[in-house]
Amino acid sequence: MQASNVSRMISRDHKTPLIIAGAVVVCLLIVVTFVLVAVHDSPSGGPPLTSSYPTPLTASYPTTSPGTAASAELAKLATIPIKGRAPKTGYDRALFGTPWTDDVTVPGGHNGCDTRNDILRRDLAGAGYKPGRKACIVLSGTLKDPYTGEVIMFSRGPRSNQIQVDHIVPILDAWQKGAQQWDDLKRRNFANDPMNLQTTSAAANREKGSADAATWLPPNTAYRCTYVSRMVDVKSTYGVWMTQAEHDAIERILHSCPN
Repeated sequence: MQASNVSRMISRDHKTPLIIAGAVVVCLLIVVTFVLVAVHDSPSGGPPLTSSYPTPLTASYPTTSPGTAASAELAKLATIPIKGRAPKTGYDRALFGTPWTDDVTVPGGHNGCDTRNDILRRDLAGAGYKPGRKACIVLSGTLKDPYTGEVIMFSRGPRSNQIQVDHIVPILDAWQKGAQQWDDLKRRNFANDPMNLQTTSAAANREKGSADAATWLPPNTAYRCTYVSRMVDVKSTYGVWMTQAEHDAIERILHSCPN
């Protein structure tokens, strides 16, 4: 065999281990990169964020179609006392606890997330979350506003206030119709109970204010059956009375709703 051929064979034999070693290094770099990305996406190297979301609240009510059987709601309406509105004397929002506190015993309570973000997570389609152990904070999503019928794109930032969470039975309304006699826990529960909360546009929420059904109803007429049904459910659950005008307005709507 010629010396040049021997030299080439020796050269190839020396290069082969180097090529294999190089391939191994590349594979290791890929694995390390994958692990680092996974750790970055999961704080403290824990499970992926999606597995640590609090259990989503279940929407107990439809958001576009008429409400529950009208006859059942009419029967419940008949059990709610009718009285005059009490004065606002002594009213203070702080009497209902820190806004959106998690320290409640209603659904969503003590899950590690504030109530507002719990409701946004329930009501927004395609919600995106701020990275974190609990992934509580909703950063984006799409709201089909049941009060107006509008579709609103939500993105947390300077225009976050485009949507708000409404108390179907307003807190001040409850204060003037029974809540003055409640203890602290019942007030906190009322202010954070998902059955009494609905995400809507800021404009609709401002327009409603503290109005009851006698003076304000959702502009989206297709949602009114559901709206007053929810109001009846909340008031009957918490023992909030109605004025005669409010009772009559709700009764008229329920008589027009399907069974």
